[in-house]
Amino acid sequence: MASELDPEVQALDRTLLECSAEETAGKWLQAVDLTREVYQHLAHYVPRIYCRGPNPFPQKEDMLAQHVLLGPMEWYLCGEDPAFGFPKLEQVNKPSHLCGRVFKVGEPTYSCRDCAVDPTCVLCMECFLGSIHRDHRYRMTTSGGGGFCDCGDPEAWKEGPYCQKHELNTSEIEEEDPLVHLSEDVVARTYNIFAIMFRYAVEILTWEKENELPADLEMEEKSDTYYCMLFNDEVHTYEQVIYTLQKAVNCTQKEAIGFATTVDRDGRRSVRYGDFQYCEQAKSVIVRNTSRQTKPLKVQVMHSSLVAHQNFGLKLLSWLGSIIGYSDGLRRILCQVGLQEGPDGENSSLVDRLMLSDSKLWKGARSVYHQLFMSSLLMDLKYKKLFAVRFAKNYERLQSDYVTDDHDREFSVADLSVQIFTVPSLGMDPITRQVGQHIEMEPEWEAAFTLQMKLTHVISMVQDWCASDEKVLIEAYKKCLAVLMQCHGGFTDGEQPITLSICGHSVETIRYCVSQEKVSIHLPVSRLLAGLHVLLSKSEVAYRFPELLPLSELSPPMLIEHPLRCLVLCAQVHAGMWRRNGFSLVNQENKETGMENVIETVAHFSLTNYLMSLLTFLFSFIPKKQQQQKKTGVSMMDPNHFLMIMLSRFELYQVFSTPDYGKRFSSEITHKDVVQQNNTLIEEMLYLIIMLVGERFSPGVGQVNATDEIKREIIHQLSIKPMAHSELVKSLPEDVSTYIGLSSVTTPPLFFNRKPGLTGRGMYELKPECAKEFNLYFYHFSRAEQSKAEEAQRKLRRQNKEDTALPPPVLPPFCPLFASLVNILQSDIMLCIMGTILQWAVEHNGYAWSESMLQRVLHLIGMALQEEKQHLENAMEEHVVTFTFTQKISKPGEAPNNSPSILAMLETLQNAPYLEVHKDMIRWILKTFNTIKKIRKNSSTSPVAEAEGTIMEENSKDKDKAERKRKAEIARLRREKIMAQMSEMQRNFIDENKELFQQTLELDGSSTTVLNSSPVVSGMTLTALGPEQTRVPENKEFVTCILCQEEQEVNVESRAMVLAAFVQRSTVLSKNRNKFIEDPEKYDPLFMHPDLSCGTHTGSCGHIMHAHCWQRYFDSVQAKEQRRQQRLRIHTSYDVENGEFLCPLCECLSNTVIPLLLPPRNVFSSRLNFSDQPNLTEWIRTISQQIKALQSLRKEESAPNTASSKNSKNMDPLQLPEGFRPDFHPKNPYSESIKEMLTTFGTATYKVGLKVHPNEEDPRVPIMCWGSCAYTIQSIGKRFTACMVFCLTEVNGMDQENPTGEEELAVLALYKMLHQCTGRLYSGCTVCCYMYSFSFAVSGSNHFEHLCNYLSLPTNLICLFQRNSEIMNSLIESWCHNSEVKRYLQGERDAISYPRESNRLIDLPEDYSSLINQASNFSCPKSGGDKSRAPTLCLVCGTLLCSQSYCCQTELEGEDVGACTAHTYSCGSGAGIFLRVRECQVLFLAGKTKGCFYSPPYLDDYGETDQGLRRGNPLHLCNERFKKIQKLWHQHSITEEIGHAQEANQTLAGIDWQHL
Repeated sequence: MASELDPEVQALDRTLLECSAEETAGKWLQAVDLTREVYQHLAHYVPRIYCRGPNPFPQKEDMLAQHVLLGPMEWYLCGEDPAFGFPKLEQVNKPSHLCGRVFKVGEPTYSCRDCAVDPTCVLCMECFLGSIHRDHRYRMTTSGGGGFCDCGDPEAWKEGPYCQKHELNTSEIEEEDPLVHLSEDVVARTYNIFAIMFRYAVEILTWEKENELPADLEMEEKSDTYYCMLFNDEVHTYEQVIYTLQKAVNCTQKEAIGFATTVDRDGRRSVRYGDFQYCEQAKSVIVRNTSRQTKPLKVQVMHSSLVAHQNFGLKLLSWLGSIIGYSDGLRRILCQVGLQEGPDGENSSLVDRLMLSDSKLWKGARSVYHQLFMSSLLMDLKYKKLFAVRFAKNYERLQSDYVTDDHDREFSVADLSVQIFTVPSLGMDPITRQVGQHIEMEPEWEAAFTLQMKLTHVISMVQDWCASDEKVLIEAYKKCLAVLMQCHGGFTDGEQPITLSICGHSVETIRYCVSQEKVSIHLPVSRLLAGLHVLLSKSEVAYRFPELLPLSELSPPMLIEHPLRCLVLCAQVHAGMWRRNGFSLVNQENKETGMENVIETVAHFSLTNYLMSLLTFLFSFIPKKQQQQKKTGVSMMDPNHFLMIMLSRFELYQVFSTPDYGKRFSSEITHKDVVQQNNTLIEEMLYLIIMLVGERFSPGVGQVNATDEIKREIIHQLSIKPMAHSELVKSLPEDVSTYIGLSSVTTPPLFFNRKPGLTGRGMYELKPECAKEFNLYFYHFSRAEQSKAEEAQRKLRRQNKEDTALPPPVLPPFCPLFASLVNILQSDIMLCIMGTILQWAVEHNGYAWSESMLQRVLHLIGMALQEEKQHLENAMEEHVVTFTFTQKISKPGEAPNNSPSILAMLETLQNAPYLEVHKDMIRWILKTFNTIKKIRKNSSTSPVAEAEGTIMEENSKDKDKAERKRKAEIARLRREKIMAQMSEMQRNFIDENKELFQQTLELDGSSTTVLNSSPVVSGMTLTALGPEQTRVPENKEFVTCILCQEEQEVNVESRAMVLAAFVQRSTVLSKNRNKFIEDPEKYDPLFMHPDLSCGTHTGSCGHIMHAHCWQRYFDSVQAKEQRRQQRLRIHTSYDVENGEFLCPLCECLSNTVIPLLLPPRNVFSSRLNFSDQPNLTEWIRTISQQIKALQSLRKEESAPNTASSKNSKNMDPLQLPEGFRPDFHPKNPYSESIKEMLTTFGTATYKVGLKVHPNEEDPRVPIMCWGSCAYTIQSIGKRFTACMVFCLTEVNGMDQENPTGEEELAVLALYKMLHQCTGRLYSGCTVCCYMYSFSFAVSGSNHFEHLCNYLSLPTNLICLFQRNSEIMNSLIESWCHNSEVKRYLQGERDAISYPRESNRLIDLPEDYSSLINQASNFSCPKSGGDKSRAPTLCLVCGTLLCSQSYCCQTELEGEDVGACTAHTYSCGSGAGIFLRVRECQVLFLAGKTKGCFYSPPYLDDYGETDQGLRRGNPLHLCNERFKKIQKLWHQHSITEEIGHAQEANQTLAGIDWQHL
């Protein structure tokens, strides 16, 4: 159909080109109804420009649109030729100090950790390099596209908001109206055209009817041409869409891939063009094929004119975005037009209409108008605020639309909240514990938990905002408190009041059971109020303006109720009481995850978040007006009342209020699970009390600053183990790791140790003196981390020969508002809890208790003692210390229980044999108790009491010393006894095996003799050729098979011993990678081309096996893999079908074996007399005869009908050498086993090198074998090959008339000989090279002499050329008449240069951001200029590729492969090294099924890589790591590295590497 329209289209194009933009604009200027004129123009021309056939022509359409549609608008706006009008606007414009550069996909962005208000504040590369932030701690990331540079926005930066380019001129008036720079006519015309075109674009893009247009745009003659339009979704896969399109529109797979790629990129694509029925048929097929399992693909049959107008609408929005770049005044006008309310009232502005239709638009339309918003509304500070108001009003609806939409958030207008704010507000339901059947699913739990996590950051930002102003803080506190009181006003749902009584204290509360009633962890209002309350303390507002705060109206029991319930919920989860709840079926395919596991995750989060909630309201002081100077007041809540409420919520009230409750309960075996649950709940309750009293390192709660807080976090993380920088930052809280650096904190508590080597990362280690600050119950420890930290610290103490007690650290004092929190530790209820648990431990057989429970009680006692000690040491004169914990624990219990005192029970437990682990801690407690008592006594005048305390302390010390001495003596006696037994056993063994020991001594002596008698090769002058060959004695060689462990001598007659080897094609040495073997079946590999375009490399791990052992091993591997494929068809690290296997010992990838052979001299010549060997002259003459004989034989074969007598006469005097006679068959000295392995190796090189099927009879097999050996030797040339060059230099500068020496005469003679043979003069130098191979070290004389001696050549030119002049002259003459030499002399070809320059990987920039910036400009070559999503750099040739994308897939050997895989075959003969730029990850590929990821050569300042650019630290090139990658490439170890990686990580085998 397209071909039929071609003449018509061409005629139409000519008509369109004849249109005049100036005339049209003039007509518009005279129009009475401008809107009607413009709409008529668009209705007439848009369908004639866009959508004229099945396939779009973007360049042609854009050219015509600019000429016919946009040109008149530009003429109208400027009032003159836009080529002159726009530069004038740009000249008078005063550009904004905002950068506003919209980021492309993959473009580098920078955020300053020191100065950015939040992590979303970023700079483009140009602004960053010109700002002060380049010298700060910055974070580098890659943009996903759509954001813009915040340079010039003072609200985004604490310091340095402007770069050098956008630096604000102090003389400029910031609030100046940009419209003053435009004339009134320009303003009026711009307003008119912007209003019409913006309204047109919005109306046509949000038009929902498929078969008609708005009335103003309807055509007079409507054609029957439609498009079947396929829309993108995030449900169906590429494969599903491709398969469906092939069936629906009868297209090829390649065409379907193109359709699918465009749909994924742009959001929609027409897949069929024709009449309505034709397109409707395709739609029905697509819907039917995709609706079986999920919702069907969205397909619409749209009239071509509607599609045309929508395409132009997108073009128009892009045009508006570019036009406003000429002037800020134009931008201001567009903002006014966009936000002006329409006739329909609220939400009728053009901006509102676009936002509210966002979820109905396709991906391409969304991206275009988002870009326009960012370049207009968000770039004008005045209208940015107005837009934020509109955005906030519609936010709830936008979020609801986003939830129902199936597109990613980056394509939703809701994502613009990053540029404005984030305020999600959705309901969160409570949950109830399941006690019967396991619940199947609880869908609201995941969403609520996710929203709670998102809210955490929002609440923190709100608190920071409130802290900026005291009035705001006070008002926010009042409002938040009022909302919370309203939410909790009155307890309902049958919550009845009850009275609790313990130890003479009573409190009224409500009857509530967490394990039976509804409970929720989502308490954002409580969390917000808690943070605001802490800010009252931190800012001292609570002390300076108490009359402005409603502190007296607070009801602590009610305010703490819901946070306390949440913490009890977490404790019950740990106790295993919520196993039957939630998420059992949500992710059933991956693993069964019960709600217990989910809440376990929530628990740590909740404890952290709601700890502040409890701290806020428990025991805050209400400042008294008359005592504001002293910052004192009265407590809001009795600690005894709080602890009783806590016991009630933990469902432990009966346990501690009823005498002998634990003993009666533990005797009932049927309640074993309940006993365990109670023990866990007690442990969790004690842990909560430890946190409440001990976590003081938040500014405002304790008298600390932010640095103290970070220091404590770091100390406790390093208490577990030394950590690398990335590991340490990851373990820190997000706000700490994001905004606060380690440099200001790390010096005192720890040091950074950079390990040497390529893989050695720098590690942070804790200094020993910081161990005293370790807190076993640090609230950011998980259970596993707490266990590891405890073990590590106890081990450290044992190494230092200290006791293993881990006492609580000395804590900073509370701020005055929270000072009474410490009274929890000395409250009567707390003492009751401590005494009860200690009593259980003393009578350990009668009660159900745990050591963990006891350990927490001991820790609490230690905290109380430390607190009292601090109070005494810091107490001023005449100041009464009210914290008297030591006195209270010294008193026994009152009647009727008459229980012993806590102190007495501790002394009893000190010697309990079943508490060996806790004895050191108990001793520390008793010692600290005595110290405190001594401090108290020192302040009194009672010498008797002081003496009693001293005696008591001395007695305790004496007991400790005696006990330790007794244990040490027992250990010494035990060691002596064991050593005596071992000595006796050793003597008996030697007496019984005297002969064996005698043989060992003799063997050691003989071995020493053999080693001493071996020749020292390095000191000898070795000669490899001629009659003067060095006589080296032969030594027998024995090797051991790694499979059967049998030792065997290597000789020609024995069974073959083989080396596991890997043969692969290689371009490592290539000088021409564009050259390929066209037809492998006809290719002649006899001569290796000097460009080494593609060679065959053989490598080996060096492990030796018997040939028959290897064959059995390989057969078993084959059988195993055949069975595996039937049950698990995935790629493995080796392909058995291609003869691959893993070395049995080192698991190196192999595909053949190399037989182990003796040196040829040992095989063919066993003599040590070489006097009959030819010298240089004889050798050259013999070789010349052999070549002539070979040439004669070839002539005879090519001309068999010529007279044989003539040939006979010519051949007789030559006396053909035996090896060149046609009937000669040399004797093969090797055994059949060795010959078979030689054939195996040769066939492997033939099959791999030529990529053909194996054929042992092909005469090219031995040639390929030798070619592989030659290529391998060249590839390892630096280790075994050296090149010597001696030159005839400056021949023209030599005095040719009067040569002075023999050497000069020889040089001159050689030069004249070359001149005579070639007829040319040489102005440079003549270079002759000898290449030799030897593996011994040379010393003494120079390398040239060793080379000449090794080759049995003279060491100077006189001997070489003049004494062998006859032979040398014939050689030179033959060389000069060679056809290739003549071509070189005539300039028709290049000379081969030796030594060859070794190939290297490409040079990489030192700064990784330069590489990111380079990749951000790379466009996909097959997607019409669209930026590549995964730009990948080939490190061999430097080509940038579009990886992991359907758009750039190509067909290779009948299979579709990705761009990287296809490139490996053209660049690396199947192996490739790539750098995935946006992931900062090296990719190794080998073939279509093998690959792995490798550490990149870029490191941050801490010696760590950043794969995925998650941390964003600046990265710089590490030359050592890059050299390691280069070494792997030079040594052909890429395939081996892949094999090892896939064996170590089985998930790599499941990746479809061919699609990369």
